[in-house]
Amino acid sequence: MKLDNLIAIRKNKKIYRDGNFAIKVFDETFSKIDVLNEALNQSRVENIGLNVPKIYEVTMIEGKWSIVSEYIEGKTLAQLIEENPDKLDEYLEILVKVQMDIHAKRVPLLSKLKDKMREKIAVANIDEITKYDLETRLESMPRHNKLCHGDFDLTNVIIKENGDAYVLDWAHVTQGNASADIARTYLVFCLKGQKKMGKKYLDIFCKLSGTKKKYVQSWMPIVAASQSVKGNPEERDFLLSWVNVVDY
Repeated sequence: MKLDNLIAIRKNKKIYRDGNFAIKVFDETFSKIDVLNEALNQSRVENIGLNVPKIYEVTMIEGKWSIVSEYIEGKTLAQLIEENPDKLDEYLEILVKVQMDIHAKRVPLLSKLKDKMREKIAVANIDEITKYDLETRLESMPRHNKLCHGDFDLTNVIIKENGDAYVLDWAHVTQGNASADIARTYLVFCLKGQKKMGKKYLDIFCKLSGTKKKYVQSWMPIVAASQSVKGNPEERDFLLSWVNVVDY
């Protein structure tokens, strides 16, 4: 595998293209278990009727753990919106429909979203009373087993020339309540300074799915707290500002 065509840089990882292969190279902060788990989870999602890049190999390249997968030719929804801002609503509707299709699937062997959030809230940099309130709210939420991407945004959906949409980056996939996944996507928009676009996304999602906006919003403090344990200080400060938003 050649690493001379860098196509993307993510936190603690770099992605290269070699012909029809995409090679995700992880830095030393990722353990063998982390990388194998990501590859396993994506492999589980491959065979349920979604357009997902196929995993070909997990290997060591230049002393670093790497995942080799199918390269998907096309443009991300983020690129398409940048090139065609007049089609924002159309592309956001595509984003929503792809996410709704994900939520319609089931993958029983995946980790539970509630368990993952409970673990993260336990180590979040917030006071014990707030932690207790968040844990109580989390426990009161309905238990679902819908497929949740965990980091679904405009950069993780590629549109091929024929119009097919492929979903990338399944590192955070779980099974659980879809409204938590929607809240996460909304917060990603906000973290990127796209709050207005995020509001439009949320409006479209609730309209097309029949989901009450207030229900999604009730997840936002929980999702923000669980996400605050990673990322840079600026992101943590922003996310923790949502933790105290108790009622909408």
